[in-house]
Amino acid sequence: MQPIQQFEQYIQASFQAQTFVKLSLGNFKGTEPNLKNIYIRKVRIKNVEKMAFTYRYQTKDVVKNFDLPEGLLLIKQWLNDGFKVATLMTTQADWQLEVLNEQKVVLRQKKATITQAPAVTHDKAKQRLIQAETSFLYELKITDEQGNVYKNAQDKYKQINHYVEIISSLLKDTPTEAIKKVVDMGSGKGYLTFALYDYLQNTLGITVEVQGIEYRQDMVNLCNSIAQKAQFEQLHFSQGTILDYEAQDIDLLIALHACDTATDDAIYKGIQSGASLIVVAPCCHKQIRREIEKNKAQNELHFLTKYGIFLERQAEMVTDGIRALLLEYCGYKTKVFEFISDAHTPKNVLVVGIKQPQNTQRQAAILQELEHTKKYFGITYHHLERLLFATKP
Repeated sequence: MQPIQQFEQYIQASFQAQTFVKLSLGNFKGTEPNLKNIYIRKVRIKNVEKMAFTYRYQTKDVVKNFDLPEGLLLIKQWLNDGFKVATLMTTQADWQLEVLNEQKVVLRQKKATITQAPAVTHDKAKQRLIQAETSFLYELKITDEQGNVYKNAQDKYKQINHYVEIISSLLKDTPTEAIKKVVDMGSGKGYLTFALYDYLQNTLGITVEVQGIEYRQDMVNLCNSIAQKAQFEQLHFSQGTILDYEAQDIDLLIALHACDTATDDAIYKGIQSGASLIVVAPCCHKQIRREIEKNKAQNELHFLTKYGIFLERQAEMVTDGIRALLLEYCGYKTKVFEFISDAHTPKNVLVVGIKQPQNTQRQAAILQELEHTKKYFGITYHHLERLLFATKP
């Protein structure tokens, strides 16, 4: 029996036996313009169970519902002409189909990562990118064994999904096949690191190595243990500091809530490695605040910065504004927008750099803008600037 035909039978059997969890098609090589992935789940419409196809395009999602026979036919067609990776998750086992070439198709079985089928809901019910039944959420004490989110973990679960939604939207500007190595600097307990790995590997079908860097050895040990239990084979955590990490071949760099200049260290490591995407959520903007306080530049904003709370906010904007400017200097298109962690934590700014072709003509103007900004606010140096231009005379 051919692997694609066998894979189709597993889908049909799980759908009929109520063990079907979800199915994703990834690594698209077909001709449909801007199509990236297809995600398939089970829905009930007028008491009839159907397959809900979410077609993920570059700038939009299109949802269509099909009866089981029609859905199976479409899956077979897409696998024969378009998608090179498919992942079927059931409560009994997980199956991954990989189309290597016209002559070679590989079907692999893995231990089930979700042991209870999700409730079959109407297709308009809110669907989260990270399902509550995912095993790592139980190990992190977000859910119970049945996949029910604990009451005191509701905000954390929403935060995890909100974060993955943001990364998902940013990846639309980056070819997914270019994401081979992801590094999360200052990964902590790994909530978001696990979620991102699960999304990239199991939802998008990307074969990716994800590494979490964390200073606390007990957190590193805990996260590596959970990764093994979840059979996340390409997810590893290492003990160390951001500054000491040897940056090599990073495609996506993340640093959320790295304190003060640790955010600059992380950005610098991403730039050094030529990362396609750099995503940081800074906090504790102490270095620039100390510079502004020390030099007390006289300008039109002096009447504001004499107040501590306004000075703090000004230091945050100036710090992150210069970070965005320096990312642009290094060949990144930048985005800065608000990132709300959850209902009980302050709002954060997310600074994003997307790798672009270098604009050497723009670089000189950026340096002039940087010097003007520093002089205006009484800043002698910015930590990221010092890292980037350490060898500059």
